[in-house]
Amino acid sequence: MTQSIKTPEWVKDAIFYQIFPDRFANSERVTKPSNLEAWDASPTPHGFKGGDLLGVAEHLDYLHDLGISAIYLNPVFQSASNHRYHTHDYYKVDPLLGGNDALRELLDAAHARGIRVVLDGVFNHASRGFFQFNHIIECGKQSPYLDWFTVKSFPLNAYDEKQKPNYGAWVGLHALPEFNTTNPQVREFIFDVAVRWIEFGIDGWRLDVPHEIDDDSFWQEFRRRVKNANPEAYIVGEIWTPAQRWLEGDQFDAVMNYVLTQPLMSFFGARTLAPLWHGGTYPPAKPMNAPEFAQAVESALSLYDWEITSAQMNLLGSHDTPRFVNMVGGDRSALRLAMLCMMTLPGAPTIYYGDEIGLSGGYEPESRGGMPWDRSQWDVELLGYIRGAIQLRNAHAALRRGTYRTLLAEGEQLAYARELDGERLIVAFNAAADPQTLHVPLAGGGSPRVLFGEVQEITRQDAVVSINALSRSGVVIALQN
Repeated sequence: MTQSIKTPEWVKDAIFYQIFPDRFANSERVTKPSNLEAWDASPTPHGFKGGDLLGVAEHLDYLHDLGISAIYLNPVFQSASNHRYHTHDYYKVDPLLGGNDALRELLDAAHARGIRVVLDGVFNHASRGFFQFNHIIECGKQSPYLDWFTVKSFPLNAYDEKQKPNYGAWVGLHALPEFNTTNPQVREFIFDVAVRWIEFGIDGWRLDVPHEIDDDSFWQEFRRRVKNANPEAYIVGEIWTPAQRWLEGDQFDAVMNYVLTQPLMSFFGARTLAPLWHGGTYPPAKPMNAPEFAQAVESALSLYDWEITSAQMNLLGSHDTPRFVNMVGGDRSALRLAMLCMMTLPGAPTIYYGDEIGLSGGYEPESRGGMPWDRSQWDVELLGYIRGAIQLRNAHAALRRGTYRTLLAEGEQLAYARELDGERLIVAFNAAADPQTLHVPLAGGGSPRVLFGEVQEITRQDAVVSINALSRSGVVIALQN
């Protein structure tokens, strides 16, 4: 550990909502070209649907009512791709999204509601349209920007995909030339971009494939610059595996907690798991029983300092995975239970837009469909359940900041305790397809009272709380003295 670890306080209480800007909502105030895909048509790799940042701003009341306190936006800078990971200009919000003024309005409106906004930072690679790379395409060996990238030969093969790119390109994709971050000018450019938008008012950066910049000193300086601009800015990396190297207090505050994602899928969706690859470095998910899940959770929670663990970005899925409901074979009971579990574990829960209303989608681009705003298309029962789970977390500090302890893990039965400042909560699940009685061992006094969920009966005798649980159900219980 290089220093005392400190992560942003607000993140420990946050509930994130991830938005893919082209697909969430559009505003009539943003002028668009005419060649757009129909909003409700199946998404395509290169098509645009016309979502924008003013559309997000106009639906902030929906997010606020849901209980959301932070937004993670996929890339917003000028780009020739609908996902905008192919950045043309890091200083300009894409005109299709409404430009810089739209981001300004969104930030002001979100902050007025107590909602933070984190942007996606794509700093490992740029695009063929990025000025300095385009300069090399046009000027060849004579370009002054030659050492901004790693060029192996000329002429530059930027478009003929029958041949490999003759320059450093992320995973060999012609469209994604990799920055040469050993170049001091490149480093200063990226640091300036990072600070520029923090000073503009964003609340942090989600870093795309940051492990590809294999240089601790780069990320240490990135952190120093960002934290100097705003000590409470959140820096979270997209790393799918255990990430101790980056989480020692001198680089990132947290990572996207995919290490926890697969156990949530494998336990709650054990009966219906689809034969899909989840993405990243994961093998296909395999069913887990309660003891295996409890061990996986405890392992994930023990990877890092508690300050880091409390700020992890927990998630069930993202733009890089099939939607959770597809991963579990369409079983919405698995989605409900996994959501409740995520809302009651340490770390900041994250909802991928539309999951709360039952939006489905397989491999990308299917998982990036348009958010339906016709409520007749919503699973309102699912929405009510998830809203209730969010409200529960927001109402109880023990669920956000309390200690964690496994109480029961047998077969398809699971229970754990969250405790803080005298508040003691039990979270219990019956993942079985039939009603079961959970016998939860518990030291200390207190009468059980249901805070969330439905049960047939709860009784306590000495050091055991017995829960007659419904099939495929979860319950949160307070112990009152």
